[in-house]
Amino acid sequence: MNVARYSGMQPDTRRNVAIWLLVCSGMVAAMVIIGGITRLTESGLSMTEWRPLVGWIPPLSEAEWQRIFERYRLTSEYRIQFPGMDLEEFKTIFWWEYIHRVWGRLIGLAFGLPLLWFMLRRRIDRPLVPHLVVLFLLGGLQGLIGWWMVNSGFVDRDDVSQYRLTVHLGMAIIILGYLLWVAFGLLSSGDGKEAPPGLRTLSRVVVGAAFITILSGGMVAGINAGLIHNTWPLMDGGVLPDGMAAMSPIWLNAFENHATVQFNHRLFAYITALLTAVLWLRARRAGLGPRAHRAVNALAIAVICQVILGISTLLLVVPIGLAVLHQAGAVAVFALALWCSWELPAATTAQLRPAPR
Repeated sequence: MNVARYSGMQPDTRRNVAIWLLVCSGMVAAMVIIGGITRLTESGLSMTEWRPLVGWIPPLSEAEWQRIFERYRLTSEYRIQFPGMDLEEFKTIFWWEYIHRVWGRLIGLAFGLPLLWFMLRRRIDRPLVPHLVVLFLLGGLQGLIGWWMVNSGFVDRDDVSQYRLTVHLGMAIIILGYLLWVAFGLLSSGDGKEAPPGLRTLSRVVVGAAFITILSGGMVAGINAGLIHNTWPLMDGGVLPDGMAAMSPIWLNAFENHATVQFNHRLFAYITALLTAVLWLRARRAGLGPRAHRAVNALAIAVICQVILGISTLLLVVPIGLAVLHQAGAVAVFALALWCSWELPAATTAQLRPAPR
């Protein structure tokens, strides 16, 4: 993003718009975590109606609770997974899905209302407008994807489609990344020289690796693949798990074979960690400035913590608390990788001399 394109905006306005986008980024990150809790608590199919306008209002009477519970009892999830669930148990899973949906609507308001205010007061430079409009449209599309995902769980299965779940997760991460990138552009002074091209390219590769690892984690969550092979570093005694190619056609194993899906997630996590280690070492040798070093160091620490969380979650057979922290860690790694990718091109020429050994 060319920072100079927004030079017509007043510094205070640029900062205010950036803060607004960062707040929205935080809300999207929280949404991913709430979505993880919803998935882990098997709450996602508890609301069988999509009511965008009146969906803000929870059940307010016993009769309304009974009505929505009776609708849930018609779902295949209830018949297969929770036969005999009573109303009080249903309320527990209902509230997580309710919070998930209401938080999504709050994000829409937190983005849409300030956008309208800034545009009506002509506080936003013309080059910035298309980015904000696209972000608004992506938010609306995400709501549709969410219902498309939930709808997949109502017919002859006890869970949502892992494919649709991963699309929903991936779109959330794309929106988060877009928000952060635009905010970084507004906050940057744009007065730095570029870091070594190879280092910049590597930082972008790390962003891509982190994104793919998150998507593979979505597949693991979608088919509960973390509930098997709960050993590390080997998978029940082997580098490769048994039955990795049991399905036909063979490509189906990458998406529906529990052992293969978990192996792929481990592999992508290792690749992300290795690439981060290489980035950290090369950044130290490049003698970058303090902001770039802080970004790279923060990313390295986050990746180490994320690896520990991932291993612990696996060994303890996916306890909800650790699993939620692991998902939050994934969001942090992606956001910090994006920050690194932004900061590295901003290193000044004076900062590119070799670091003291």
